[in-house]
Amino acid sequence: MSDSIEIVSWNVNGIRAVANKEALKWIDERDTDILCLQEIKALPEQMPEGMFEKEYLELHVNSAEKKGYSGTATFSTIKADLTSTANHIDTMNEGRIVETHYGDIVLFNIYFPNGQKDEHRLAYKMKFYDDLLAHCEALREEGKSIIICGDVNTAHKEIDLKNPKANSKTSGFLPQEREWIDKLLDHGYIDTFRYVNGDEIDRYSWWSYRSGARLKNVGWRIDYFFISEELCESLEDAFILDYIEGSDHCPVGIRISI
Repeated sequence: MSDSIEIVSWNVNGIRAVANKEALKWIDERDTDILCLQEIKALPEQMPEGMFEKEYLELHVNSAEKKGYSGTATFSTIKADLTSTANHIDTMNEGRIVETHYGDIVLFNIYFPNGQKDEHRLAYKMKFYDDLLAHCEALREEGKSIIICGDVNTAHKEIDLKNPKANSKTSGFLPQEREWIDKLLDHGYIDTFRYVNGDEIDRYSWWSYRSGARLKNVGWRIDYFFISEELCESLEDAFILDYIEGSDHCPVGIRISI
């Protein structure tokens, strides 16, 4: 591994749509070593070619059983020692996790469930959260360090969305969802963006397609990089690439020395 690597995460809301818009060409202007995509809505054989010129050593795709739904993909310039889809967490086979092991570091590329549909879906989301944390803690007991990235589908604090009061009873900002992020941090994980950027306001990663929300910056910060605390000394930067368009989300990332 090189001394310093960039990892970027993006919920593309349909990889084929993003490819048609040529909305991944920015990859050729950045030195992104690992690219984690969520909500690809494609099977491995449907992944478009020519999205960017950069050549990655590996591509790991986890597609949902249901066609045109969910799914995750991890492009990497670094060879993984082990990969998993963690189906004991993603029990509905929705293609939500690509878990890759690089030496003592385990990277999770995750499209977390949305709890908005009904109470059953919210219960599934909360179980998914808890099962993931238990899995990460078991890996840490084995001496692994953890990086979790992706669309977490929850804004943590009032600072993380434009209209907190109006959304206090909306899934994505419910007390129990926000408390899980508290629990994650209490277990020794770091919200990298806040760690690096402090209480910067009006920094979001998702905007509704309705009523010009992105133009007005009426958004939510629901895409994250969490790292286990022992990696803090290695963290060089954490950023939101909110100028990149092509999805209702924008990419987020970190630079970390390994």
